Amino acid sequence: MAQILATTSTGYIAHSVPSDTGDTARERLINAATACLSAFGLFVILLTLTPFQGASFAETTPSADGNIVNQVGYLSLGAIYLFSMLAFVDRRVLISAISPSWFIIIAIAFWAAQRAYLPDAATRGVLLTLIATIPVAGVVLLPRRERDFVNAAANAVLLLILIDYAALVIIPDAAIHTAAGGEPWHAGSWRGHLMHKNYAAPIFSVLAMFGIYCWRSGLRWRGPAITLLAIIFVLHTQSKTTIGFLPLAIMTVFLTRATGRPLFTVAVHMLLFMAIGMLTIGTVIFPRMVPITKAIIEDSTFTGRDEIWIFGIQNLMKQPWTGFGTFSFWLTPVVARQEPNYEASWDVRGIVSGHNSYLDAFLYFGIPAGLVVILILTLKPMRDYCRAYKHPENRHLADFFMMVVVLMTYVGMLEAFILARADPLWMMFVLGVFGLSMLSRRTVRN
Repeated sequence: MAQILATTSTGYIAHSVPSDTGDTARERLINAATACLSAFGLFVILLTLTPFQGASFAETTPSADGNIVNQVGYLSLGAIYLFSMLAFVDRRVLISAISPSWFIIIAIAFWAAQRAYLPDAATRGVLLTLIATIPVAGVVLLPRRERDFVNAAANAVLLLILIDYAALVIIPDAAIHTAAGGEPWHAGSWRGHLMHKNYAAPIFSVLAMFGIYCWRSGLRWRGPAITLLAIIFVLHTQSKTTIGFLPLAIMTVFLTRATGRPLFTVAVHMLLFMAIGMLTIGTVIFPRMVPITKAIIEDSTFTGRDEIWIFGIQNLMKQPWTGFGTFSFWLTPVVARQEPNYEASWDVRGIVSGHNSYLDAFLYFGIPAGLVVILILTLKPMRDYCRAYKHPENRHLADFFMMVVVLMTYVGMLEAFILARADPLWMMFVLGVFGLSMLSRRTVRN
């Protein structure tokens, strides 16, 4: 029976047959190796290949495709994880992982890249995005047993968290915002290994959710430790919106546990998603929403983001059907040649993104194609979650992936990360979306 498992159930998201004879030494070795590969992939994705670079790096290098470390590093990682999946994952599982929806998104991105200001650079950016997501697929598909993955990944996440806490003491200037730079008001906010607190808060929120998943999967001290340490870190980032989104995402998904109806959770999430949209970018489209936003959060401009959104929407209306091309609006002559607005809080000519994933998708791809991308990334996971939840063995993992997707769809209202190369926010979003897609068609092997 162990031989049947080894040949038909490679990948811990797969249909399995119980073994009565136990694992062979060879299978135990492969189980440990694939779990460690998966955990290492998760560790690298979260840590990034350029940790502790600080805000100055973010301001001067907005695109990962121009960084030789990212180019070589993610190309190497992509090759390693592609080879590993071909070697250890059942072909049927690999084939089922190839979803038409991802082909549509990549096709739209490549099509729009040909109309970009610099088509070659935009095409390279799309290629890096595609390559960087290969390790994400490896994280999901490589482990043969869920318990092996949980143990290995919990150790990797704990190590990452301890590195960040150590950095607060050893290299505080790199791990904590200072008064130097263009945003002195963030001084004292924790950012850890990431370039900005607005990246650190969502990432550590995902780690908090992962800790909950570990605890529910049987890790009685590592799970709560991960969650507690991650939540403390999120609070010290002083990112008010993410601090609000984290419990909201957790409680929304736990509605399924309380009601037994995943469709109810989906309905609540979609209502919250629309409400958050109206309270954020919706305030510049419907000014009557401003007083409501002010009643909830002190800064209804979201640190001047409203001016960026207005500028982006105004320019979108100039090319609503085709957009400006992939990665081809912010920091391009389209923006740089425009007259500066001296009354605005930000000089949009130096802004690296629209601080809204959905607005940037429209600016890059146009409204019709951008809407297709957004619907695939936000609605399809909801259907996949409902399907995955039908199988009791999938529920803990499905809840974790769903929490990640819910959180990232909310964070996307204030940060731009859709198709953002090796951006850890994008990678975590892909992890949630891809994970739910696989769980909707496969069951977890415990």
